[in-house]
Amino acid sequence: MPTSFNQSVIAEFRANVGKVGGPFAGGDLLLLTTTGARSGRPHTTPLGFARDGELLLVVGSNLGGPHHPGWYHNLLAHPVVQVEIGTATYDALAVPAEGTHRDQLFDVCVRAAPGYADYAARTERQLPVVILQRPEPDGWQPPTEVMSLADKLMEVHTWLRAQLLHVGAEVDAHFAARGAHNGLAEPPPALGLQIRQRCLAFCQGLEFHHTSEDAHLFPGIAAHHPDLTDVFAQLAAEHATVARIQDELAALLADITLSDPHRFRAEVARMSAELNAHLDHEEDHLLPLLTHIPWPPGHDRASGA
Repeated sequence: MPTSFNQSVIAEFRANVGKVGGPFAGGDLLLLTTTGARSGRPHTTPLGFARDGELLLVVGSNLGGPHHPGWYHNLLAHPVVQVEIGTATYDALAVPAEGTHRDQLFDVCVRAAPGYADYAARTERQLPVVILQRPEPDGWQPPTEVMSLADKLMEVHTWLRAQLLHVGAEVDAHFAARGAHNGLAEPPPALGLQIRQRCLAFCQGLEFHHTSEDAHLFPGIAAHHPDLTDVFAQLAAEHATVARIQDELAALLADITLSDPHRFRAEVARMSAELNAHLDHEEDHLLPLLTHIPWPPGHDRASGA
């Protein structure tokens, strides 16, 4: 779809609370913003969607062209996307459906918009069906009130711990499925895109958090607390250790059809041990120093303004 046409649709969508005319008139439309796989820049694309219960589904039809659309390659590289629908804007985890589940969801999309069947008939590739899920793990709740930098740090740490627990639970479920597969003629299932996307989103969130700490938080505190030089040296060493495990996980996620699930499980366990020890260490030393720093910056705790 030409960029100029996309831009006109995006502008009309945002100006009219998600309503547009032309070929999208009367249809369900959302704006999907992905992060460029190569450029790292945001790219917004208007897409039709279907619903499966509370889940939103988008199809990589590319009008029946021979290649997957660019936004699909982007979300494989950066699984957390932004969705605009009506007046709402929120982050989502993009997970391509697989196997029979993909086929069932494609039927849901065809019932909502029969044109997808025509697009599928024009090409030899299988049209991807992408599920837009909540990015937070099930049951995760942010702190009720974030008023200090200590609160904000704990919010991020709680999210990281919950994401890692969720990845571990999905890996355990995968191995349970592999166990049930024993004795069957066909090969056991690969890790799957659900695990890949969730773990990659966790790794990218963790990398962003540690990069921000190294560039801003740690130097800012260290300048006022020279007595903590050894603490910050240890925290930096822990960041480096976690980054190495992160790189191992990213390499294993590059092609999940070839990855050794046992090695992946071992790396997730190693990440859990190292990261939780690091977060505990960081909280012990830094939280007391951050309690009286208001968040967001400039917020007046006394007045609430």
